Amino acid sequence: MSALDSLEPGLLWARFSELTRIARPSKEEGPAREHVLTWAAARSFDAEVDAEGNVVVGVPASSGRERAPVVVLQAHLDIVCERNPASPFDPREGRIDVRVEEDWVRADGTTLGADNGIGVAAAMAVADDAEIEHGPLELLFTVSEEQGLDGAKALDPALVSGRMLINLDGTSDGALTIGCAGSDHTFLRVPLGAEPIATDQAVLRIELSGAKGGHSGGDITAGRVNAIKALARVLAATPVRLAAFGGGVSRNAIPRDASAIVAVSTGDETSFRAAAEAELATIAREFAGTDDQLALSFAGGIAEGAASVAASCRALDLVLAVPTGVVAMTAALPGVAETSTSLTTAATENGTLVLGSMTRSSNAAALDGVLSTMHALARLGGAEIEVKRSYPPWEPDLGSSLLSTSQAAFARLFGAEPALAVVHGGLECAVLGQTLPGVEMVSIGPEIAGPHAPGERVRISSTQRFYRLLGALLGDLSQ
Repeated sequence: MSALDSLEPGLLWARFSELTRIARPSKEEGPAREHVLTWAAARSFDAEVDAEGNVVVGVPASSGRERAPVVVLQAHLDIVCERNPASPFDPREGRIDVRVEEDWVRADGTTLGADNGIGVAAAMAVADDAEIEHGPLELLFTVSEEQGLDGAKALDPALVSGRMLINLDGTSDGALTIGCAGSDHTFLRVPLGAEPIATDQAVLRIELSGAKGGHSGGDITAGRVNAIKALARVLAATPVRLAAFGGGVSRNAIPRDASAIVAVSTGDETSFRAAAEAELATIAREFAGTDDQLALSFAGGIAEGAASVAASCRALDLVLAVPTGVVAMTAALPGVAETSTSLTTAATENGTLVLGSMTRSSNAAALDGVLSTMHALARLGGAEIEVKRSYPPWEPDLGSSLLSTSQAAFARLFGAEPALAVVHGGLECAVLGQTLPGVEMVSIGPEIAGPHAPGERVRISSTQRFYRLLGALLGDLSQ
């Protein structure tokens, strides 16, 4: 028995329950794709897969609505697979402990995959739901959304004929999303070098854990600690020799954990630990109320060599200097971030420290401004820089007929006008708007709290409202 069996709408939750048992990290969506294809074949729906692994399933129109325009329902198959280190569950292996608590479905100790499993489940449920009338549908299931929208970027446009697209990756049922930020990725590579570790030096592994994390776009205004930068502050409190430094698991998640292997003089080990704990206490006071579970652990480490103290200081200074957080707010939309940047990954590769950052903005010029800062940091820190221009902003089209139909359906159902949102995160609409010329787009979805972090949850009543809106909108578009 699934914890979701008694929830409504039953078809949606049944499809979502199946997805929670399927491993589907970015770049490894094969099992989820096969699940969709098997489902489509059982219903004699046509399905095609492009070279990137994106899937398009054709769903015939309801009787009498065959002449309606084709509507594309779009969602992504991959999820962010985060877990608490002590959790016995792991989304990467298709093991998610799903729990129902009051008005929420949540995961215990891991991400839930509601982003975007709810969207995938809703598209499949609509195709099975005899009570929803619709015209011909194309269900577009993309891959690698959480890794720079790579699936959408490589979509074969010949697979998609519809020019009205409903993206099902929204996270609030009180708003229609009509735009999103664009993004760039930068990678700074600073050489560490390696020198022998003297016999009078101790090798330690230090781990910082307990940060809250979250979505590097949607949660950036929450002011949460960045574990990579916090650990750099801890290590910079006293001179150390870096052998390895790393943290973060996803390019669009705020890092929750970071670790390092360092060499310190045996006689200085006690004072090093004391200085590290003192700096962590300072960080904890700075982030009180947002990250109250920060902790350091120390253990013996193994390393064949380590960077010099000077090279280690230079690398840690670079980590500390990389901007992270809100850069600018949107003047026309109070409380909405316009530009932000986040240091999301760090890794030591063949004696080089690689720092990955993601910058988001709904202002294309502001992306270039932050990029200039990153180039300056690279020059100052003696690092090489690699830039990957990810995707442009999705600019709102207030004259869209799809938007006006969506607004009317919302108002009719819920007795109020919907808010119009421009989200500070990447949506595949930014790419699909270029790939599919002339397409009109809107994004909807239920309330999802804490995407990209353990404990992710989706509100049940909001999911019901979202599904009602989707059904009503499809009905209106097919008349």
